[in-house]
Amino acid sequence: MAVPSTRLPARCPISSATSDNSAPAYIDTTRPSIARVYDAFLNGKDNYEVDREVVRSVRKAVPEVPDLAVENRAFLIRTCRFLAGRTGVTQYLDCGSGLPTAENTHHVVQRVNPDSRVVYVDNDPAVLAHGRALLEENENTVLVSEDIFEPEKLLQNDLVRSKLDWNEPIALLHMGTLHHCTDEDTRSRKDIMRAYIDALPSGSYVAISHFLDPEDEHSQVARKMEYMFLHSTMGSGTFSTRAELQELFHGLEMVPPGLVPCSDWWPDGPQLKEKSAAQRCIAGGVARKS
Repeated sequence: MAVPSTRLPARCPISSATSDNSAPAYIDTTRPSIARVYDAFLNGKDNYEVDREVVRSVRKAVPEVPDLAVENRAFLIRTCRFLAGRTGVTQYLDCGSGLPTAENTHHVVQRVNPDSRVVYVDNDPAVLAHGRALLEENENTVLVSEDIFEPEKLLQNDLVRSKLDWNEPIALLHMGTLHHCTDEDTRSRKDIMRAYIDALPSGSYVAISHFLDPEDEHSQVARKMEYMFLHSTMGSGTFSTRAELQELFHGLEMVPPGLVPCSDWWPDGPQLKEKSAAQRCIAGGVARKS
């Protein structure tokens, strides 16, 4: 699948991705990692055979499924560009940041304002190893190991508290994360987001992307992808309706155009081709806390 230059450049073909034999001892190559599966969908090199098997199994059912990952990442980049260039926000809390790729949050926002501070949060061992190596010489950016679905604990982390000024606006990013919250024993995604939003200072922004059931002729594709994700060894990836996703913002003021398919949120140019079904099945939005 060709990726336009306004999105992420392809990095490596899946066939040349990391060999299981070269995996560090701290990485479990017998179970897929959400971060590594995303990396495989983006043609990255930091994934293993168990991750690539998830990709292959879902692609058999829906060949265009990599569009989910491409649109999610492109939405992240455009959102960061907007936040850094238009809102004056200089603090970012990026939850579930995933493996480093061609453009990351700190690259985008610090290009606009080098003093912008970014706190990445993840608990995947591969993400922590790669991310900390990447950020060694960036004094305004840190990577914290916490569970993003336990907001109260995360928000009390010493680095999260000290690196960000909680009296000034913060941009909270939950990009492609909440649809992996499927454990029946945890709180709902809505309750998780409520805890984050309640903690944010006035003037903060919240950005979310999430798998979408468009409730139209493409719903069948959404549910097929959901079935394949949930029944893969990864075991997560829930598709929700627009009304369900709107609830995650808890009534915050939406930035136009609101909650829309990711490809429709301030695109870099005109849509020259008909959207694929997968492109219609991931939505994103940005909102402001008064």
